[in-house]
Amino acid sequence: MKYALVALGLSVALATPAAAQLKPYQDYTVSDSVSNVTTIKVKENMVEDYLQGIRGTWVASNAVAKKLGQMKDYKVYVSDLPNSGDFNVILVATFDKTNDLAPNKARYDAFMRAWGTANEAATRTTTTTVYPNLREITGEYLMREVTFLPAR
Repeated sequence: MKYALVALGLSVALATPAAAQLKPYQDYTVSDSVSNVTTIKVKENMVEDYLQGIRGTWVASNAVAKKLGQMKDYKVYVSDLPNSGDFNVILVATFDKTNDLAPNKARYDAFMRAWGTANEAATRTTTTTVYPNLREITGEYLMREVTFLPAR
């Protein structure tokens, strides 16, 4: 009987949600900056080919946008275990604020002047004819960094 009461008490304690839940701006903050995270599954033995392609498209265009001050940063991550899950490459583009992702004619015109029509045509060809044979986009997310505040 004693063990049954202990087990019952333990199961009730584990099933009861915590009384205190975290509250934004009291227990943690969320960054103003936002990252567009894309997960990609590149076909077996094709990662280097894909990286070569994005060097001239995704990376090059983000370098132009960063130079123009239109984005904060960009990163490419590759799994050391390329066949272990739903994706093996992650592309991350970080912006100072959500509004930087909204359509904006002035930003677009400035980017196109810097990027040029030759790059635009080459990028379109690569993205429509090469990439479909190398990869599948498995997810896209808008992520914000969470910073926990000291406990009170």
